[in-house]
Amino acid sequence: MNSLKYRYIPSVFLLLATFPNCTPHQQSPQELREKTAEATAEAKSDAKAVAEGIKEGWNRNKALDLNTASRDELLSLPGVSGAEAARIIAARPYDEPSDLVRRHIMSKAEYDKISDRVTAKK
Repeated sequence: MNSLKYRYIPSVFLLLATFPNCTPHQQSPQELREKTAEATAEAKSDAKAVAEGIKEGWNRNKALDLNTASRDELLSLPGVSGAEAARIIAARPYDEPSDLVRRHIMSKAEYDKISDRVTAKK
């Protein structure tokens, strides 16, 4: 009977030695906070990129209103510099988009690049 009892001891030790490897690693609260913060930052970045893409796609086929467009929106027009965007904003309101040329805010060649992308709503 004693020999039977000792025969199971190596099996028990083997089982105990392998058991910790089967369970997931316990993370400390600090590790968990760090991983959560990283995942949150990545999700926030991804969400912001998606929102910007949707906004760009939504506005791509719409004419930009010279009377209400922001500086960033004006800068998105081909060939429009920061100085030109500032001049466009300073000379508001516009009756029609061609006022940009008539008021010498930009040249005819520059205006021709954006003429199909702008409007002047009252």
